[in-house]
Amino acid sequence: MKLSEKKGGAFKSHPETEDYIRAVIVDITPLKKRMTAFGEKEEFRLVIETEVTDEENENRRYCIWTRGYTPSLDVKSAIRKDLKKMMGRELTSAELAEFDTETLIGMGLKIEVVHAHKDDQTYANISTMKPDKVALKPSGKYKRIKDRDDAVQDDDDAPQSVTASKTQSAAVLDWGSVVVHVGRYKGKTLDEIGETDQAGVVALIEKWLPNAIAAGNTEDAALIAALKEVAALLAGGEDDIKF
Repeated sequence: MKLSEKKGGAFKSHPETEDYIRAVIVDITPLKKRMTAFGEKEEFRLVIETEVTDEENENRRYCIWTRGYTPSLDVKSAIRKDLKKMMGRELTSAELAEFDTETLIGMGLKIEVVHAHKDDQTYANISTMKPDKVALKPSGKYKRIKDRDDAVQDDDDAPQSVTASKTQSAAVLDWGSVVVHVGRYKGKTLDEIGETDQAGVVALIEKWLPNAIAAGNTEDAALIAALKEVAALLAGGEDDIKF
């Protein structure tokens, strides 16, 4: 199956939740190249089936896709941050050396779902997650991408192990690693700000970004590109944003 970020159609978003709901990881998507503000990156996503059912679709359970993850356990990587939330602990030294994403299949989670709206479309995002002591049993109605008849079955598309990385080129720099050089959060990365004050990141997008784009200063380029990507994630699509 070829993944796409195209919007529209009859896709029905997962309902918003007022509290945590039970869920289970049912798939890891193949790596897919995606163009970002920092160049082309390879990403995969987790597919999570929840306990919420769609009464208009034979009471089938909803599935929700995580944001895209690069296959690296660098300290600033999104997957490393989310694995800590999913597992309720830091990764061990052995897991940091090599983590097999297949071990996530069947893992129970508790998640909260929020909606984002753009161009008259509604998109469901995972706002937070934590481990569930007793895993929700998969319904069995979701078929993994690698097992579908139209899936590309070659080594390049297979889910891969995630390994720690000591270096990261600028072309695949994660937006969360960009250091803010203005305002009260000067010297902190976007990840560091977002972990304690997501409103601070939103304020940068709404108040600083338009003026910076208009000014066109070279020293602002990295932060402008990072905030543009964050703004796109907040606006919707299949991505969700968590710090």
